[in-house]
Amino acid sequence: MTKEIFLKQLQGNTFAAKAGSNHWVMMDTKAEAGGSGAASTPKDLVLMALAGCTSMDVIPILKKKKCPVMGYECNVKAVERDEHPKIFTEIHVEYVFYGDGIKTEDVERAIELSVSKYCSVSAILSASATITHSYRIEPANHYPQ
Repeated sequence: MTKEIFLKQLQGNTFAAKAGSNHWVMMDTKAEAGGSGAASTPKDLVLMALAGCTSMDVIPILKKKKCPVMGYECNVKAVERDEHPKIFTEIHVEYVFYGDGIKTEDVERAIELSVSKYCSVSAILSASATITHSYRIEPANHYPQ
C-alpha cells in the first residue's frame, strides 16, 4: 500500500497538510524558530500519532473483552537528543483507564498486543527510541469530564 500526503505553505513556517482522508492538519513551529506558534509542531504530531495509534488498538481490544472502560486517557512523554537531527531517544506511554471492574490482565494483554503486533507508529519509532509503557486503572467516578 502506498500512502501520500499533500502539504502547502500558508504563511512563514505555518503549513497545512492532508492525506487520503481529506482532513487538513495544521503545523507550525515556535516563534524563535521562525513560526508563529499557531499549531502543533510536526514532532508533537508524531507523539500524538503514537498515542492515537496505540489507543485505537487498546480500546477496541478491551471492548471485545467486554472490559468496563468508562473513560480513557493516554499521556506520552519523550526525550530528544541535543544534536541535530533532534530525534526522540526515549518515549514513555502512560495509559489511564477509568472504570470499575477492569482486570489488570486484560489491560496488560491489550497493551502488549498493540506494542508487539498492531501499532505501526510504535514500530517505526522503536527503531530510534526506547519506548516504555505503564498504566493506571482509576475508579469510574474519577474520570475528569
